[in-house]
Amino acid sequence: MAGRSKRVMPGGALIRRLAWVGGAVAVLSFAVEGGEYGTTDLLALRDSVADIESELALLRDTVAALDSTLKLVSSDDFTLERIAREEHGLVKGPKELLYWVDDASARDSVARDAAARDSVKKRATDDTTGVDSGA
Repeated sequence: MAGRSKRVMPGGALIRRLAWVGGAVAVLSFAVEGGEYGTTDLLALRDSVADIESELALLRDTVAALDSTLKLVSSDDFTLERIAREEHGLVKGPKELLYWVDDASARDSVARDAAARDSVKKRATDDTTGVDSGA
């Protein structure tokens, strides 16, 4: 039995080489793409970082604008009053009233009520001063 030589099949060497090449390709592909942080994951993370950095720049600009608005509001009473009028519906009269109205029809009725109060006050003032406000 010791004298027996191995008999090599003609296609066996080719199959072994193909197996080695297949194994090497599998190892190489796992090295490039395998695991939690493969190449496509790293490229996606790079895009994500770019998006987050652009969003951060936008937020920094917003914070700078808000800081300048805060400085204006805290130092300039006219700016504070303008913002209160434009954004929060401040109505100026003998007393400053702040109306929080979301509905447009309710906002119109508040404006009509304020106009009616003003005309009643004007008539009352005219009556007490003796001024004839009629035609």
